[in-house]
Amino acid sequence: MTDALSLVDEWGPEKIVVVSHRRTGMKGVLVIDNTARGAGKGGTRMSPHVTVDEVARLARVMTWKWASVDLFYGGAKAGIVADPASRDKEAVLRAFARALSNEVPREYVMGLDMGLTESDAAVIQDELGDRGAAVGTPEHLGGVAYDKLGVTGYGVAETADAAAQRQGLPLAGARVAIQGFGAVGSAAARRFVELGATVVAVSTAHGALHDPSGLDIDELLAAREAHGDHFVRRPGRGTTLASGAELAVDCDVLVPAALQDVIDHTTAHEIKAELVVEGANLPTSPDAQGILAQRGITVVPDFVANAGGVVAAAFAMDARYSGFRPDTTAIFETISTKLRANAVTVLDEAERRDVTPHTAGRALAEQRVLAAMRSKGRIPRD
Repeated sequence: MTDALSLVDEWGPEKIVVVSHRRTGMKGVLVIDNTARGAGKGGTRMSPHVTVDEVARLARVMTWKWASVDLFYGGAKAGIVADPASRDKEAVLRAFARALSNEVPREYVMGLDMGLTESDAAVIQDELGDRGAAVGTPEHLGGVAYDKLGVTGYGVAETADAAAQRQGLPLAGARVAIQGFGAVGSAAARRFVELGATVVAVSTAHGALHDPSGLDIDELLAAREAHGDHFVRRPGRGTTLASGAELAVDCDVLVPAALQDVIDHTTAHEIKAELVVEGANLPTSPDAQGILAQRGITVVPDFVANAGGVVAAAFAMDARYSGFRPDTTAIFETISTKLRANAVTVLDEAERRDVTPHTAGRALAEQRVLAAMRSKGRIPRD
């Protein structure tokens, strides 16, 4: 079991709240990492395997992500130990929301992450009787439909385009492999095709599909709708590979958009792409980042590449009490502008300092958080 005090460093966490409810069996955790730049905002995930350490790591990513895109919210994350397919999901979710009524929404606003849907965000709002308790609600409740709009995946592809242009790799005609064909991966695939790229591999938890000449994304989306994630095992759409093999296919751009810790020091030696764009949170280990840098493979960090969701969340946060629906066109334009510029800035800084993009990007984010902490008297002033 993780010693919570061992997670504390100079940045946070500011608060770790572990909650439970005997009747429903609910167990969960909220980690508020750093709120120097604003109230805590981050997704809530539901999985049978959620741990305090995992949620704390993801909360820290949110701290850097908000600072990286220069939006004024703080890093936080929550997790519920439960099966999202359970019939008791709503009861567990309501118990979790009630248990955090002291923190939500004054210190933390819930959002959507793995295992939760727009309807779940609506349940949280209903349980706490506050429109400000959660974002990501359905459009008919004034929310921003993240999954339907595909804002995170859109931002990943836009970031990849900017990074590829910077290193003289035209995205038009480039071969892209995507690990994960969920909300992020599928939206990224659609945008890559619009930008002229060829998607040569996709995967789910049940396997991967590979076709060097390109996969038909519209056909795959229809197959997923009909057969779920098992569509990768059905014949006729490409060569079936084992899960994880898509990371090593011959391609120009690799997008890990599934789980954390999938690229380690071993996998890093097998990657053939020139550019890795992190669609998932924490998909590469520090050792892997160093190896990829030594091999001349550019990596765009997660807190830069997949920040489209937080940009959309910022619009939703602003609209929580106004009664006005966020402007979808403005959301996409802001995602493209912010993420493209930020990707180039981070990669330029990494080259200038001769460090990995993760190191350079985090340093830029740290400067912004540190300035806020100093201004608010949270650390001694110079």
